[in-house]
Amino acid sequence: MTEPLPTIVLIGHGMVGQRYLEALAEHGATLTHQVTVLCEEPRPAYDRVHLTSYFSGSSVEDLSMTPPDFMEQHGISLHLGDPAEHVDRAARTVTSRSGRVFPYDVLVLATGSHPFVPPVPGKDAPGCFVYRTIEDLLAIEEYAASRTHGAVVGGGLLGLEAAGALQGLGLATRVVEFAPRLMPVQVDEGGGAALLRTIESMGLTVHTGVGTQEVLTGEDGRVCGMRLSDGSTVDTDLVVFSAGVRPRDQLARAAGLEVGERGGIAVDARCRTSDPRVYAIGECALACDGRVYGLVAPGYEMAETAVQDLLGREKEFTGADLSTKLKLLGVDVASFGDAHGSAEGSLDVVWSDSRSGIYKKLVVSPEGVLLGGVLVGDADAYGLLRPLTGSVPPIAPEQLVLPAGLGAPVALGPASLPDDAVICSCHNVTKKAIAACSSLPEVKKCTKAGTGCGSCLKVIGQLLPAAADTGLCACFPHTRAELYEIVRTRRLTSYDQLLDGHGRPEARGGDGCEVCKPTVGSIIASLAPTLGASGYVLDGEQAALQDTNDHFLANLQRNGSYSVVPRIPGGEITPDKLIVIGEVARDFGLYTKITGGQRIDLFGASVDQLPRIWARLVDAGFESGHAYGKALRTVKSCVGQTWCRYGVQDSVRMAIDLELRYRGLRAPHKLKSAVSGCARECAEAQSKDFGVIATASGWNLYVGGNGGATPRHADLLAQDLSDAELVRLIDRFLMFYIRTADRLERTSTWLDRLEGGLDHLRDVVVHDSLGLCAELELLMADHVAHYRDEWAETLQDPERLRRFVSFVNAPGAPDPTVKFVPERDQVKPDLAVLTLEPVGGRR
Repeated sequence: MTEPLPTIVLIGHGMVGQRYLEALAEHGATLTHQVTVLCEEPRPAYDRVHLTSYFSGSSVEDLSMTPPDFMEQHGISLHLGDPAEHVDRAARTVTSRSGRVFPYDVLVLATGSHPFVPPVPGKDAPGCFVYRTIEDLLAIEEYAASRTHGAVVGGGLLGLEAAGALQGLGLATRVVEFAPRLMPVQVDEGGGAALLRTIESMGLTVHTGVGTQEVLTGEDGRVCGMRLSDGSTVDTDLVVFSAGVRPRDQLARAAGLEVGERGGIAVDARCRTSDPRVYAIGECALACDGRVYGLVAPGYEMAETAVQDLLGREKEFTGADLSTKLKLLGVDVASFGDAHGSAEGSLDVVWSDSRSGIYKKLVVSPEGVLLGGVLVGDADAYGLLRPLTGSVPPIAPEQLVLPAGLGAPVALGPASLPDDAVICSCHNVTKKAIAACSSLPEVKKCTKAGTGCGSCLKVIGQLLPAAADTGLCACFPHTRAELYEIVRTRRLTSYDQLLDGHGRPEARGGDGCEVCKPTVGSIIASLAPTLGASGYVLDGEQAALQDTNDHFLANLQRNGSYSVVPRIPGGEITPDKLIVIGEVARDFGLYTKITGGQRIDLFGASVDQLPRIWARLVDAGFESGHAYGKALRTVKSCVGQTWCRYGVQDSVRMAIDLELRYRGLRAPHKLKSAVSGCARECAEAQSKDFGVIATASGWNLYVGGNGGATPRHADLLAQDLSDAELVRLIDRFLMFYIRTADRLERTSTWLDRLEGGLDHLRDVVVHDSLGLCAELELLMADHVAHYRDEWAETLQDPERLRRFVSFVNAPGAPDPTVKFVPERDQVKPDLAVLTLEPVGGRR
């Protein structure tokens, strides 16, 4: 007679519970044990780390972490919606809510945690929610549909995610945090200040250093406001409590298992409770180091430890790395190691740029050992810095935080990391293990690295050998040119459609990255007329895809002010318009400068001044010069035959015609042009992306030139063209470039990279060798017919104007940190001296 298999009962099927099941399967334990899972929720394990992505288009199915056939394949019995309610340790049985009794030989508690709701009056009123499960999100989504204001109690990781979700649902949102700064566990005072400034600029109102005293209700009993500890009241229709979590240890308490004084099921280094037949893993467990770990990576490590102990193998969990990197409301935030510098004698190296919302701090020992750090606004270095923790970096700490150009060049890459450096902290995967793989899919399959929080993906990509994968980024396997064709042919009008339909499988349903989002935004903007989409770059989803300057339709300057650059086609301007520019500059105290592009830049405008400045300029007939966008900037000209005795064509008229035709055209990179009226080339047309030089018989067209750090003379594409022929060839050239260039690739680089070079380009756009010319001309005709000035459109819409404030909670209040001092009868920024505290400094 066959002996029955020993039975494992797992209580809880969250992320850590699913990882425990996967570890059982990986080590063959599902072949030697009968496994039963009791799950409280109505669905299998899902990705709670990326829960907020539900509000940006991810479906419930997208969030699932359980492959459809996983349970059946491994003989696991999963009971959904039937949680455990009683554990009888003497009888070794578990009774579920349905009344079923499950015997066990080994019991694993993975019950997780529950949200902490402060015991304030009104906390149970209709309109109060927690933010923990998919059911919570569905309830919030339904309730918010008819509301206008929301508030989040708690400014930690989950609280800021909840705030982003409410804002995404269209609610004016505020965050109330009892601590003196946001994310008090992860970041220090400086990091919190940088985070606060950036988040407020996104439209959220933040209250720090105050608590919630009472949730106010109206006559209908529903939430209508909150009373804070400073005596103030705020209006809100909905409250989300995200003030931390507490271990769910009730089952263990009732079963007589040892628990911590402040909660959590006490376990030893092998994750065994006071009953050796019972394990506890994840957020419900109080580890042997006295901590309850709320991050997923330690939970995964505990799951692995429990499985190894079950199989009689040596493995211990004595503590975990609390390093974390995430993107909150679009802001990169990371902390690692001893982020707060609590070690005796620790020293700080700090770089802070409040204008850009960037804060970087490294904590080092007196001997130069990297102990930890905080990164806000720019966390690109996290993947390299975290593995270096505990060692002396190969270069000076200050070089690790200074931005490019402010110090000696830094040549620090993954190659500098030791083989035993842990690259993926979620699954404890080392550099050596990753380097043994040849592709990202292989890394994920063999090591699981990159399948957790995703913060290690960049470094993993740098460790892998150069492959044939020419995808734009980790989100798309396609090049920019291929994405352009997908958007055009399938008439896709949103980033989410493109990502979910054509992104890499692991990226679908996600938020994308800072490489692909502006790239796709540019593609959609350039094709908007053809697709029937809105061409306004700050409409709907498009706003979240734009680069920094596009957010306010202006160039951000060094001191946090903005520049205003009206279009002056061909460099021609009337005295009346010249006077308007002077009056605007005078009235708003702006610095004026005539540029090399033959227009006048106005510097020093604050965000709230931009609409008022542009209202006067638009009234005078000016349009946006698109100095902030990857688009056509200027078409310079000389005075041509109208005034110059050497001129052979009307270069000013042609320059004006071309600039007005291609204004607002979004491209992979900025575009510059010029028209010279004769061979003397006073407009420097051969240093432009497309340049025109007059001849006695018409016009010569040059393409692929640029100035800057790596100047390149443009190549002659065609000669002696009529006006119509010239315009037609430029139409084709520009649309072929936009269609086939890589991200952020200038026409000069594109032409050098183009297979066949200039000859191939000439075949395509002059001789129509690919049969594309009619299509290229039609795309340009659509652009010309549908052009609208972005600033004129903005000024007509009060809702669009709401974004132009320095402080969301104090509209009209100027930014007191933007200051100027006089210089040469104008103003210049009053910049604080950039200081960097030396390694020997003390925080």
